[in-house]
Amino acid sequence: QVEVVESGGGLVPPGGSLRLSCAASADTVSISGMGWHRQVPGKERELVAHISDRGRTFYVDSVKGRFTISRGNAKNSVHLQMNSLKPEDTGDYYCKGLDGATQTAYWGQGTRVTVSS
Repeated sequence: QVEVVESGGGLVPPGGSLRLSCAASADTVSISGMGWHRQVPGKERELVAHISDRGRTFYVDSVKGRFTISRGNAKNSVHLQMNSLKPEDTGDYYCKGLDGATQTAYWGQGTRVTVSS
């Protein structure tokens, strides 16, 4: 069984920064890639950033140059540094851990990010 836990959301004014953190506990599953997805009401959950087990990163165009995804020091942990935040970055951010063997995705409960003055 894999448990994924996110932290670090909150309310921030436009132009501000937040750092999201995620940790996946996986005793028998080998987690390969980890990523962050965002969902707003009425829209599908979208991939924001992803990092592979080899450190290769992907960003959606809207966050390139502002967000940075990185592996944490602990195993199966990842951070998302979000700078120059915009109101359109508002949403529920979900961390995903990917089982490298089966491609099964494990999701956290989400953390809310609100960018507003």
